[in-house]
Amino acid sequence: MNTTVPEGVALAQELATRKAEIPAGVKLIVAPPFTHLSAVGEALKGSPIALSAQNCADEPKGAFTGEVSAAMLRSVGCRYTILGHSERRQYYGETADKLIKKIRLALAEGLDVIYCVGENLEQRNAGEHFVVVGTQIQDVLFDLTPEEFRRIIVAYEPVWAIGTGVTATAEQAQEIHAFIRHFLADRFGIAEAEATTILYGGSCKPSNAAELFACPDIDGGLIGGAALKADDFLAIAKARG
Repeated sequence: MNTTVPEGVALAQELATRKAEIPAGVKLIVAPPFTHLSAVGEALKGSPIALSAQNCADEPKGAFTGEVSAAMLRSVGCRYTILGHSERRQYYGETADKLIKKIRLALAEGLDVIYCVGENLEQRNAGEHFVVVGTQIQDVLFDLTPEEFRRIIVAYEPVWAIGTGVTATAEQAQEIHAFIRHFLADRFGIAEAEATTILYGGSCKPSNAAELFACPDIDGGLIGGAALKADDFLAIAKARG
């Protein structure tokens, strides 16, 4: 929940203007607030940068005041939506059943899904991180068909390393990413798991992006505050390239 619409459009315009700086083979996706989507989508036209929403409703339409449906998102040019973000789970009580409904609605409307998983500090300190992340994957993604799963991007968020003063090392990030890929392979097969994009979402920034992206199972980043400055966001993209 950052930037006004004019600020968000200005940021998108700068990214679009500097599209030549995006390395070949690197995919950039921006996910502004609902209020920004239409205007930001217009600002990105003609660029390779894709548009994503930060969430979507778990119903297709109806008397659900304040909600935004997957069809509405698609109609303003979204190609993706983020679902299961740790803040949605923590502050809005999103459950596995609700997330399954959201994912199926998003996929049915032609949106691919960035599905977030991750453990908090208490769970990490208790050594429960593999169980927590595995459960978040199993309870939602294992309900999908292989065809549906191919349209999922997984994003790992170490909630314990966001705003706590504790920093995740590249080794810790790689360890959980490798676990995620192996866990997915048990359900969908090695080839499907290897083809799955797994993003790291724990305070990725220009100073640590290259080290993180050098890890074999980290395919990119789900960027927070560093995405609010074009220079930083593009620097991270260059680290991936």
